[in-house]
Amino acid sequence: MTSGQGGPYGEQGQPDQGGPPQGWNPPPPQQPYGQQPPYGQQPPYGQQPYGQQYPGYGPAPSAPAGHGAPPPMERPTTVRAGIGALVASLLLGLISSIVSFSDVDTIIDQTLETSTDPALTEDVIRSGIVIGAVIGLIIVGVQVLFLWFAWKGHNWARIVLWVLGGITVLFGLVGLAAGGTATTGFLTSLGLFQLLLTAAGLVLLALKPSNDWYRFRRWQRANGQP
Repeated sequence: MTSGQGGPYGEQGQPDQGGPPQGWNPPPPQQPYGQQPPYGQQPPYGQQPYGQQYPGYGPAPSAPAGHGAPPPMERPTTVRAGIGALVASLLLGLISSIVSFSDVDTIIDQTLETSTDPALTEDVIRSGIVIGAVIGLIIVGVQVLFLWFAWKGHNWARIVLWVLGGITVLFGLVGLAAGGTATTGFLTSLGLFQLLLTAAGLVLLALKPSNDWYRFRRWQRANGQP
């Protein structure tokens, strides 16, 4: 005889062969992906079913394309007008030089009359005029190079133009204050217009739209863009 009633698993304390062990509970049924389990079958605190988001937290936002890149900028009017004014000033300077050197004999005679140095002869003065003309052409070529780089958005070229333009304005004002003979009235007018154009070009290149565009061009070159 056996002592006591046998449970559903056989005799007390002994499970039937092939049955689950004592104390074992079947797992809750699997829910389809993305659905909440029915009430009473929620997972323990701290555990989250696969495929479900934590309450109160949305998906992490993705960074927009091109984040950190400045908006594209066209060459502003201040840069166009500033470079144009400096080019016009350079052309007026060339015209003034051509007019000045067109009458070399008059320049030599005036220099000999005002000079008290016996070593200063006509040949010396003529050689000096030729050397001065060659140096002037070299300076013009260098200025054209700086203007080209400033037009392409190189800030260092803009700084060089500021320095050269400031020197030109300074010496131009000194020359206008010194005055000249009656035959230099046309050259004086050219010099005055040249100074005004130079000053206008330097101011235009220093305005905020010009500064923003040069910073944008520097960012482009730093990122390998032409």
